[in-house]
Amino acid sequence: MKRVRLESTRMRLLAIAFLLFVSGAMGCGMPRMLALRTLVWFEGAEAPPLAPKSDEGKAVRWFDDYYTLEWIDSSTIAIGEPRYHQQNYSYLILGDERAVLFDSGPGVRDIRPVVDELTELPVIAAPSHLHFDHVGSQHRFDRVAMIDLPYLRARAPDGVLTPTEEEHLGFAENRSIQPLVVTDWWAAGDEIDLGGRRLHVLATPGHTTDSWALFDETRSQLFTGDYIYPGPLFAFLPNSSVGDYLATADRLLARLPEHARLLTAHRTGPPGAPRLAFRDLVDLRSALEKLRVGELEGEGLFPVVYPINERISLWADRPAGQRWNR
Repeated sequence: MKRVRLESTRMRLLAIAFLLFVSGAMGCGMPRMLALRTLVWFEGAEAPPLAPKSDEGKAVRWFDDYYTLEWIDSSTIAIGEPRYHQQNYSYLILGDERAVLFDSGPGVRDIRPVVDELTELPVIAAPSHLHFDHVGSQHRFDRVAMIDLPYLRARAPDGVLTPTEEEHLGFAENRSIQPLVVTDWWAAGDEIDLGGRRLHVLATPGHTTDSWALFDETRSQLFTGDYIYPGPLFAFLPNSSVGDYLATADRLLARLPEHARLLTAHRTGPPGAPRLAFRDLVDLRSALEKLRVGELEGEGLFPVVYPINERISLWADRPAGQRWNR
């Protein structure tokens, strides 16, 4: 989930005041689901209307009046949803024998016809995490891959994984929870052979516990999901952890080359697919370490907005509610 409509309105301030009162009365940090549900209740649980078609530049073509296509290279295609308010991007990653669709958007439109026009290869749909805006079309595919985490596998002995409300967050836009029929469990460290192209599975908790990424070492491409992207990074959600964010940053900086390209799942505006660089990970890690030791100032009551660099900010709990150890 990229953004809940959190404008600074009088009603939002009243909601925050109420949450702070409840949090203090409970003697703990702000309850996250209560905070999120209250903000959604005041702001409304409907997605904004679709935006007009945007000027995406010469490198991008419109598939129809909703989806866009951009070839990152000859076998990597960014499928954009720039008219949807969260501006989701999914990635079709092609090998010689099979393909992976990393994320499938919110399901405002069916992404399957887009994929079918782009490839005749068998496609494995793989959501970077379980938020509603990344699993909206998973049920359209015969094969679905999920990161192999013990607590997820235990909940799906028959292969059917139903996200919890905290994992899905579909109530933010009145979207129902669809079970995932998982056919492939990929563990962190696994190497996925697509035929002539290999992808490494990396666990990237922070935005959510179940977040993961795919790394094409040969092409130095990291498909990040919602761990990092241009815009506000959400670390205040029920399943988020700034401690996990920091630990993941350390692992990624140790794993990736400095020339790595980060292909992310959201953007803040046109043109084209969102891209970040190794330097953005360095900036994120530096800011998180400053936040951990109390040296980074933020703005606002909930979420607190912390600067990362000119393209990225981190939206987190108040210091008392930040999770540094799980």
